[in-house]
Amino acid sequence: MSNKIKASHILVKKYTEAQEIRDMVTKKNFAQLAKEHSTCPSRKKGGNLGEFGRGQMVKEFEEVAFKMNVGEISQPVKTKFGYHIIMRTK
Repeated sequence: MSNKIKASHILVKKYTEAQEIRDMVTKKNFAQLAKEHSTCPSRKKGGNLGEFGRGQMVKEFEEVAFKMNVGEISQPVKTKFGYHIIMRTK
């Protein structure tokens, strides 16, 4: 298991919105969707969060991200910030 991974995400407030965006992700570019819909400042970089290790992200986010395979896109993940759609990139 890797100590550090890279991921991008799309953050929104409502589950229904997250699910709608998740459904579109297969039809449209992840980075473009992040720029259009995400409420996180990372939206300017297409949702790219760069490289991070364990303990750097909120627990719910980290648990999902570290279990994912590279290129995989998660279902909506709820944290105190809202709902994340995560794409592991490394």
